[in-house]
Amino acid sequence: MTFEHLLRKNALLPEDKIAEAKHLEATEGLRLDRAVVQLGLLTERAVLTLMAEQLQLPLLDLSATEIPSDILQSLTTKVVFRKRIVPIAREGNTLRVATCDPFDLYAMDDVRMTTGLQIDTVLATKDDIEKLIKTHYGLGGDTLDELAANDDEPSGPVSSGGDDLLEMAQEASVIRLVNEIIVEAVNERASDIHIEPYEHQMAIRYRIDGILHEASVPPQMNRFQAAIISRIKILANLNIAERRVPQDGRIKFNVGGRQIDVRVSVIPMLFGEGVVMRLLDKANVLFTLPQLGMDQETYGRFRGLIERPHGIVLVTGPTGSGKTTTLYASLNEIVGPTLKVLTVEDPVEYHLQGVNQIPVDHKVGMTFEAGLRAILRHDPDVVMIGEIRDFETARAAIQASLTGHLVLSTLHTNDSASAATRLIDMGVEPFLIASSLAGAMAQRLVRKICSKCRVPYEPDRTKFPRDFSMAPGEQLFRGEGCDHCRKTGYRGRSGLYELLCIDEEIAQMIVARESAPRIIQSGRRTGLRLLREDGWLKVRQGITSLDEVLTCTAL
Repeated sequence: MTFEHLLRKNALLPEDKIAEAKHLEATEGLRLDRAVVQLGLLTERAVLTLMAEQLQLPLLDLSATEIPSDILQSLTTKVVFRKRIVPIAREGNTLRVATCDPFDLYAMDDVRMTTGLQIDTVLATKDDIEKLIKTHYGLGGDTLDELAANDDEPSGPVSSGGDDLLEMAQEASVIRLVNEIIVEAVNERASDIHIEPYEHQMAIRYRIDGILHEASVPPQMNRFQAAIISRIKILANLNIAERRVPQDGRIKFNVGGRQIDVRVSVIPMLFGEGVVMRLLDKANVLFTLPQLGMDQETYGRFRGLIERPHGIVLVTGPTGSGKTTTLYASLNEIVGPTLKVLTVEDPVEYHLQGVNQIPVDHKVGMTFEAGLRAILRHDPDVVMIGEIRDFETARAAIQASLTGHLVLSTLHTNDSASAATRLIDMGVEPFLIASSLAGAMAQRLVRKICSKCRVPYEPDRTKFPRDFSMAPGEQLFRGEGCDHCRKTGYRGRSGLYELLCIDEEIAQMIVARESAPRIIQSGRRTGLRLLREDGWLKVRQGITSLDEVLTCTAL
């Protein structure tokens, strides 16, 4: 019985959807079962379940299957990676293997001839097989085996970086290995790739939702450390012969149709060069402020600030707290045909439609201050400065706000009230700050509880922080850990926000050089909610956990 007959027999799809899948089968040469999955008409598990019943093969969940290490060595790395077939058990002269394609008879014949054993086939989803391969065989294991066999670096042509990584699989081995490292990072939603050299090994770690996770790397990866670093430096247009000083560069990639910018930093270390690659996915920048985790009350007040005709609005927090993303979301809120918006950034992380963006270049004297002074002659309505770092930039920003421009920028402070005191520390006169600063918003990022494995639980109330309480019968939530969240219980991040709007009383306190705690007390009387309090609100809503809020906020 064909797969088409199975669909009709089980009434899984209406006739028009079957016809749509058959059209894709005819035009692109896909098998009907794969066309159905590609169109999103059925999940791969649903298709495999149908096949398993028809072919009388078991369908396994590999995430719950323990596989002895000696069994994993039954097949060569090349067969495992190329055919996507993994050995999972052996009984006597029979080897049990898992595959996501029961119709690839040539692959099964290859395994049978390679091992000299009888083959017992079971089915598993492609995702399950991919995860098992990465866990047990390591990232790029087949490519490293190929490199080890040749034991030399490739001499083929080098891509400029504009090609699609998924279409570069036939390139030389080192090129393919670097591609695999980056594609894996994109697939895992990593924001950074850390390549770290040690005396006897090279570690690769991905930062996912703010936490570093070590990638499974085959031990032979260390032998090709220099080749891997050189490939990255070539892609980033860096000097591969210079290994004594830090270098910074940039790479552009297309991964599965998504445009990815990669900022590359190379630093000499004791046992080689360390590399950190920051991945900037342009598809993930067009957030709205509520999507970032801003509740309606805070959003309404902040929207009022960024719609003002003039003044300074600051977003504060430590490195990696999402300040720039908030500024981009703010610009997306207000940009339109009636406003001229210019930015000065170091570097320009994302390109925004309708916004004129200027990159900082210290080599030619294009600093934040110089850029800001120049763009004021371009008649802007709104100016965004990537960061206020020094007195000169702060003074120029204040002068811009006092001459009728709305200025958005970031500052490194722990809370919202410290923005004013930080500007005073830079040397700005308090009366200028009081007359120009419209508001300051501190923020942090917390991991969100995974929606797939989120469950309610009754916490131990004796261990609550002293500033957190719950009503009787109220429940908290936690993630149990699943494949969707890499067994962490968390997936994605949300912002915590503390918005201080400058009123007449706070402006007078700034002129009087009052301390940040005193300013906070005054803000509390007009509705200021602290970062930690916003965190507790999101805990009660089931968005994040107590531990996450405790980790990133202080009393």
